[in-house]
Amino acid sequence: MIRKLFRRVFLRGDPVRRKAETIPASKHGIRRDQVSPGARRTCEALQKHGFKAYVVGGAVRDLIAGIPPKDYDVATNATPDEVRGVFRRSRIIGRRFQIVHVMQGPETLEVSTFRAAHDADTLKDEHGRVLRDNVWGSIEEDAARRDFTMNALYYDPTDEVVLDFHNGVQDIQRKTLRMIGDPRARYREDPVRMLRAVRLAAKLDLRLDPQVQAPIRDMADLIDNVPAARLFDEMMKLLFSGHAVDCIRRLRDDGLHHGLLPLLDVILEQPMGEKFVMLSLANTDARVRADKSVSPGFLFATLLWHEVLASWEVRKKNGEPPVPAMFGAMDEVLDLQAEKLAITKRIASDIKDIWLLQPRFEKRAGRAPQRLIEQPRFRAAWDFLVLRAESGEAPQELADWWGDFQDASHEEREKMLVPDTDKKRKRRSRGRGRKEGGAKVSDGDTP
Repeated sequence: MIRKLFRRVFLRGDPVRRKAETIPASKHGIRRDQVSPGARRTCEALQKHGFKAYVVGGAVRDLIAGIPPKDYDVATNATPDEVRGVFRRSRIIGRRFQIVHVMQGPETLEVSTFRAAHDADTLKDEHGRVLRDNVWGSIEEDAARRDFTMNALYYDPTDEVVLDFHNGVQDIQRKTLRMIGDPRARYREDPVRMLRAVRLAAKLDLRLDPQVQAPIRDMADLIDNVPAARLFDEMMKLLFSGHAVDCIRRLRDDGLHHGLLPLLDVILEQPMGEKFVMLSLANTDARVRADKSVSPGFLFATLLWHEVLASWEVRKKNGEPPVPAMFGAMDEVLDLQAEKLAITKRIASDIKDIWLLQPRFEKRAGRAPQRLIEQPRFRAAWDFLVLRAESGEAPQELADWWGDFQDASHEEREKMLVPDTDKKRKRRSRGRGRKEGGAKVSDGDTP
């Protein structure tokens, strides 16, 4: 109670906590039927129970920009427990930032309670990153707490108005990404905002406001303090945004790629490695934009492949057999990666499967090709081989042969098999070393 009174008295005049401009549908352009049924039902149910409720943030931004949102968030003055009481199919999640997942048919909506302004009691680490954030406040405070002006937009699907607290609609129209408050302080509160700025700029083709961009290079080291699991989630959003190529270029321009994906900065300085990675990212972007399925395992396999190759070669030169050397190289690269990004065991397993199948594409004789195409990860591994061929790392003829082989009939596959010269050589060697009866003879005897 005392804390709330303090905020009302001493923060009332803060220009950041301004009143909203109410923008009608004729100006913002969002129609009610553009919003997902689940988001509409969630807002309507909360409003019927006497609460305020709005579609908020990225969904509103994207709708105004003419981009179909992939998901919807709802903000309300109802506490998590009160939200939980309205919706039977819901659950409270999170510790640092408590929210409610509300299930509406196939949709899962994230419903958050208006957050209060940070104060001296806000729990932070030694670098300024907020560790716990569950003090409720007003919609004005909640808007001021959001990162960028175009994310502080609240859409009411009942009366179809947008509440704009920081000229976000204008910034969308001007294609400029501006921060709410002091960018340096906001980056310290949450260093992931630097990555988010790059991702949004690439997605919406925005210009970063100079005050937003200027501190990024100097403060990039703060990314080291972000938990690996959260950083992994943000990198997944970036890499599967449909604009990964532009994102990586912008990350490199701002000095943010160093350490995010360990070793990626080294790869991007090697002509063949950069070509391979950029081809993979461009392929992923095309699939995302075409609404086709994408595989995190495949993409991370391409991003880290050249470091696996380098480690594999070193190990073989040091006398390790090829197969153990490959396993050692894979573990070395993935262990180093795990220090920064919390790649799940399932994704790591997919990555290894793709890598391990690459040497087997060299074998095109006997039963090896048939056994290879029966592997569950064959198609992903072949797509990986195609990228290697396009970048000049593998023979194009090899990728084409496997493309034809997998589509051929059984009879056609038999004709395509390459003669096993090693097997014939072994037979001739055994034949020269034996007499007709099978007894071994000396090198001077005739067969």
